[in-house]
Amino acid sequence: MMNPTPHIAVCICTYKRLLFLKRLLDELAAQETRGLFTYSIVVADNDRSESAKAVVEDFAARSEIPVKYCVEPRQNIALTRNKAVENADGDFVAFIDDDEFPIKGWLLALFTTCSDCDVDGALGPVKPHFDEPPPKWVVQTKFYDRPTYPTGFIIDWRKGRTGNVLLKKRLFETEAQPFRPEFRTGEDQDFFRRMIEQGHKFAWCNEALAYEVVPPIRWKRTFLLRRALLRGAVSRVHPTFGALAILKSAAAAPLYAAALPIALVMGQGHFMSCLVKLCDHLGVLLASLGINPISDPYVTD
Repeated sequence: MMNPTPHIAVCICTYKRLLFLKRLLDELAAQETRGLFTYSIVVADNDRSESAKAVVEDFAARSEIPVKYCVEPRQNIALTRNKAVENADGDFVAFIDDDEFPIKGWLLALFTTCSDCDVDGALGPVKPHFDEPPPKWVVQTKFYDRPTYPTGFIIDWRKGRTGNVLLKKRLFETEAQPFRPEFRTGEDQDFFRRMIEQGHKFAWCNEALAYEVVPPIRWKRTFLLRRALLRGAVSRVHPTFGALAILKSAAAAPLYAAALPIALVMGQGHFMSCLVKLCDHLGVLLASLGINPISDPYVTD
């Protein structure tokens, strides 16, 4: 008997980004499949007031793509990812962030790489997209630029992200909570670390391009600094975290602080790069002392 056509559940975790979500859903409606697979969409809303429900219902009314809406009332990105997986049907789970939108060949490229490389998942690049021209220092610092790799490159866990990825559904069948809720960020890296330790392999697909919308609010210095503090604080949750990381931050923080006046003379780009790195290390040091520098569940807009 012939195997049935594989099915992909595209999972979107969202929180109060209605315009971004609408754009993403519209782009997902036009994905190329070449008859190799079918796909549906799962939207997991992390807003207990169900702010995304109307957007999803409007899309469902005018699209032939099946879409399922669910809610995770507890504000936590890992729990929301788990909720999306719980509602995902089929052979594969794809994740794309609610502030991103893909090219038409996105899913097809990921699926082809997964098959050709005989791996358990494939990840694609995410490039920044500015609806409005940003300040020059934002472009110079490359805060929103991410590294890319040749197609077929096998990644390590530090390169693991769920903003643009296709994963075999069976990866989620061994644990009740595949994404761990103690991670307020970096829950995806933790997932990939555990999966790779179990012997699973993940390949890069450079053709599976998605764009991340970078609105003006993310150009704010306070946003970048708060995100850096959170990133540093959460690093201590990883099993790989230890005394060496604390010592590294203890040595690096004074050096970056001392370099700030020089960086300021060199321009806003250099100054902000230096300040963000300082906050990364301060987040590590504060968290190691039991101080939570960022109380919000999310540092995002």
